[in-house]
Amino acid sequence: MLSSQDWLAHVQRVDVVINCVGILRQRLGERYEEVHHRMPAALAQACAQAGKRLIHTSALGLHEGAKSRFLSSKLRGEQAIAASGADYCIVRPSLIDGMGGFGASWLRMLASWPVHFVPRGATGQIAAVQATDLGLAYAKLTQMPSFETLREANLGGERLFAYGEYLQLLRGVEAGHKAALQVPLPNWMSRIGAHLCDLFRFSPFSYGHWILLQRDNVPQPNALPQLLGRAPHHISYQRISLKDDFRMS
Repeated sequence: MLSSQDWLAHVQRVDVVINCVGILRQRLGERYEEVHHRMPAALAQACAQAGKRLIHTSALGLHEGAKSRFLSSKLRGEQAIAASGADYCIVRPSLIDGMGGFGASWLRMLASWPVHFVPRGATGQIAAVQATDLGLAYAKLTQMPSFETLREANLGGERLFAYGEYLQLLRGVEAGHKAALQVPLPNWMSRIGAHLCDLFRFSPFSYGHWILLQRDNVPQPNALPQLLGRAPHHISYQRISLKDDFRMS
């Protein structure tokens, strides 16, 4: 659905459109350019024509000149939405932690190992956010009558970690568990590993993520406390349940 006409009848049935569609890797019938750029552009044009609000999920750390097509296609998608004339808000979450999440489950599994292999270049800061907090933020956004004052919502937690520190946190070191031995990996080895993961579609680690690990993935400014009306919950070994989260909010 790469034309605004493909979307027009659909968007007219709702009050606000939330786009969370994305792909980690390309495969038959799914290309970065179509999923991250041309489809969101068409959706935004349809929202503009129908007078509907659009919440588009993107990512922190996008930048011109990125050698990853995963990242560059997402940036072009953002630019197309901004030029569409729609009433839009681009949401850029940091790393998301939540039970059952593909990436989150992998990270918690790696954190449980007695040895962590940490790329030397993975020095970028991560502002991990709980999935429940992120969901509440989306709910708050849908209640806004217009996004004119919030075209971009960068969202993340208030604690910052490098990749190795984050693995120790997930392992439960702050809760008294023994720290893992962390072995630094040369950057060339990490890059080859990222390409191999892309080639064999193994794990959530990709070349795009390798680029992001070398840069800060921090929301500046962080719109999450404003949307929640409180500080975001911390990521920890002992997580807050979904039921507890909504009872406290």
